[in-house]
Amino acid sequence: MASMIEKTKHAAERKVFEKLINGLVGKLQGADSDEERTKIYLQLIDMAEKFWGSSPDGTSKFDFVREYVKNPENRWVKFINKVLDETNPQYAKKFLLNLGYEAFFKGTKLIRENRKKYDCNIPWLILFDPTDACNMHCVGCWSGTYGHKNNMSYEHMDKIVTQGKELGTYLYMMTGGEPLVRKKDILRLAEEHNDCMFAIFDNSTLIDEELCEKVVELGNITFMLSIEGSPDTNDARRGEGHYDAVMHAMDLLKKYGIVYGTSICYTRQNIEAVTDEKFIRFIADKGARFGFYFHYMPVGQNAVPELMPTVEQREKIIEKIRWVRTGDNDIGFFPMDFQNDGEFVGGCIAGGRNYFHINAQGDAEPCVFIHFSNTNIRDNSILEMLQSPLFKAYHEGQPFNRNHLRPCPMLENPQLLREIVEKTGAHGTNAESDESVEHLCGKCDNYSAEWGPVADRIWANQKHLKAGYQNYTIEKVENPELAAFEHSDGTVGLRPEDLEFKYGKVAKKNA
Repeated sequence: MASMIEKTKHAAERKVFEKLINGLVGKLQGADSDEERTKIYLQLIDMAEKFWGSSPDGTSKFDFVREYVKNPENRWVKFINKVLDETNPQYAKKFLLNLGYEAFFKGTKLIRENRKKYDCNIPWLILFDPTDACNMHCVGCWSGTYGHKNNMSYEHMDKIVTQGKELGTYLYMMTGGEPLVRKKDILRLAEEHNDCMFAIFDNSTLIDEELCEKVVELGNITFMLSIEGSPDTNDARRGEGHYDAVMHAMDLLKKYGIVYGTSICYTRQNIEAVTDEKFIRFIADKGARFGFYFHYMPVGQNAVPELMPTVEQREKIIEKIRWVRTGDNDIGFFPMDFQNDGEFVGGCIAGGRNYFHINAQGDAEPCVFIHFSNTNIRDNSILEMLQSPLFKAYHEGQPFNRNHLRPCPMLENPQLLREIVEKTGAHGTNAESDESVEHLCGKCDNYSAEWGPVADRIWANQKHLKAGYQNYTIEKVENPELAAFEHSDGTVGLRPEDLEFKYGKVAKKNA
């Protein structure tokens, strides 16, 4: 892995960036005018360009950003200014250093080098569970199928982060269970690895003044608070009193100047509430600046398939989320839709392509919703996990569908997950009540069949960005037709009857 020379060079480079970022953040927060801030933003862009370099064709990747920030009336420039004004200065400096320099710039370069070196997926972030224990019992929660007995040791959490950094991964997210059941160990981990950024999917009930003070001191922890609309729609699934706990946590995080976001699972019952403009404006006013929207997944024996959104609801949420992001409005909130934003990340990001999951038992799972594994952190390194048969199948099979509104090998292409699990010999990881791949995918078959033609219609009528760096296998990059099928109506997607799947490799039948 990294040599002592490389580590010394990295440490020296970090010191230079730390000094520059501290100075620039201080100037930005102390700026007296929009014009002064614009000049500082342009300096930041120049600094990033010197570090990152030009495109292979010699053009700048940053010219469009320069034009963007030159307009102080631009909605998202105003948004950035607002975040700067309300964020604790000490926290802001560490946040930008770890997320900006370590994860985006330094980390991304190293990740791309290692993808070529090891011929496998190397993730930009790793999601892991410190514990399965939780003080709540949400209806239909997939996490509940693990039980509440498993806890990952601190040594294994440290192993994940230490080995992840060697590969270039500097962003770590935690879920569970309720991660803050292990608050002491999480704070220790963030302090030991003060060059990383940690993001916690949290139910809000254990956030207090003492924790906020420590988070400001460390500067490298953020939160995604679970909330599902109004008090009624939220507490109906999460339990009475939860909504009030979220409101209290939001007030504390805003008071202490900590950047935070939301985690919203949309279901057939709450989708209108969580996409209502008044709700989105409300959480933005409470201080939430970003949010993840997650499609309800029917995972585990406790799943309630009837909570899956209808195809009509899913079509509407695509329109609403993109309107909030790009529409003519002044909402100070940036939403991301895990299931419907595939186009912007090249489809399925699991299996280590951009992320993967390690549960509290230590099992490496390609996705937080795919509870199958070949390897465990107790016995394997992070690199060995990424080179395991299950993860290599993901690497060779992605994208699972060229229509990125149908990205998942479970929800939209369940026949592929069946093949992956069968061919790689992956075992189920639910400790409390194991679920076969057939049982899991059987809950998705009808949904996939209903959503497929709707997704193809939407995809065919949208304008799509020109694909940049995708992190597909070289074969897929050079021969994109291997992962595409042109339908009779001219749309492009993948249909099981037109393709065969072997150990993750997609190929046209009779090719």
